[in-house]
Amino acid sequence: MYRVVNKQALAKRLLIYFLPLLLIGVLIGAPFLLLFLGSFSLLVWHYHQLYRLSDWLLNQRSFNPPEGEGAWEQVFEGIYHLQHRNRKKRNELADLIRRFRDGAEAVPDAVVVLQRDLSIVWCNQLALKILGLQWPADHGQRLDNLIRDPKFAKYMHQEKFDEALELENTHSVEQVLEYRVMPYASSQLMVVVRDVTRLKQLEQMRKDFVANVSHELRTPLTVVTGYLEMFDGDMMPPPAIWNKAQNTMLEQCKRMDSLVNQLLSLSRIEGVRRQDNDKAINVPQLLAYIRTEAQSLNQDKGHELTFEVDTELDIKGAEDELRSAFSNLVFNAIHYTKPGGKITVSWLRVDNQAVFSVVDNGDGIAPEHINRLTERFYRVDKARSRTTGGSGLGLAITKHVLTRHDSHLQIKSKLGEGSCFSFSFSKEKLVESGNSKTLESHKSATIK
Repeated sequence: MYRVVNKQALAKRLLIYFLPLLLIGVLIGAPFLLLFLGSFSLLVWHYHQLYRLSDWLLNQRSFNPPEGEGAWEQVFEGIYHLQHRNRKKRNELADLIRRFRDGAEAVPDAVVVLQRDLSIVWCNQLALKILGLQWPADHGQRLDNLIRDPKFAKYMHQEKFDEALELENTHSVEQVLEYRVMPYASSQLMVVVRDVTRLKQLEQMRKDFVANVSHELRTPLTVVTGYLEMFDGDMMPPPAIWNKAQNTMLEQCKRMDSLVNQLLSLSRIEGVRRQDNDKAINVPQLLAYIRTEAQSLNQDKGHELTFEVDTELDIKGAEDELRSAFSNLVFNAIHYTKPGGKITVSWLRVDNQAVFSVVDNGDGIAPEHINRLTERFYRVDKARSRTTGGSGLGLAITKHVLTRHDSHLQIKSKLGEGSCFSFSFSKEKLVESGNSKTLESHKSATIK
């Protein structure tokens, strides 16, 4: 155990050392000589201990200090205990820094620590990915020299950090980054960079949705209002005019009713669905109903309409929702394929999966439109789509229905050659029966 040296103990040690020398010196008649020799020896011994301490401090060949004697024993032992405490504090500090860095790495945003002169002190791994920084090569570099954007340089130099700065990422196409700067300590800044691309897209989709709904409802309302303003309460219009007005108003009211119903259906489908309520669906029979409706819809178009259906292939799910998904793809192909085209609808078992596809030889879809087709009210050609009577909600409903059934819509298209819309259901969704057939042995029902 470490013992503290006090003045009384030191005085006692000196008295015990010099008193015998003084007595011996008095007996032999040379007290000063013995006191001088004793003092000289004590001084040499202290300088020797001081040399050992200095040599150990400079060279540090071992963590433990040399062993001492007398008063130096407490000195060396005190140094040892001081080193032990310092090492413990260093370990605690290193552990704290490591936990801070682990926490900073776990943050879902890019974090960069700067000095007031904007030189980089530290950054996490996400900052290397998003901002294109290199570590440790960029340590000490000015961040405004690495992010070459006049808006960012102006924002940092003005030091008005109440509002966040949004910039397009120069290292990634169509990515929007939000910069937030927080001063801390006395001379440092913390820059937090967040990818807000998805939020911006959702905001734009919301704006488009509101604008499209307003437009879709305004057109039929304008027609109905116009006819109603023409009517005089005292005198009805001629039968020919009234019949035309009535038919037009009914048509527009049905259009609004269909739009509202689809919006309500989409809102309901977006909710959480309990899959334990799924029931077996006779898909071949369901497709037979859709085929009948498609043939009626196809009378004016004259398409070559082919259905290839595995009559033994059933699945589990919500029948009303899946009927909407199947019919939306089939009816879209009829609406948007040029007259006299060819449309093939298939429902087959492929690699223990149920695969539904609709293939047409229409005009095709440009690549930039494919990823946005399932957005609400999104249309590739707005002018042409108005003539088909579509609301722009069909594929959005289909997407959500498939998501609720653990599937997703796949779209392949090439301009001038046609399109293929398809989706599949896993083996867990299939209703197995003793007569189920594989792709090689099934008997398809082909109808033209």
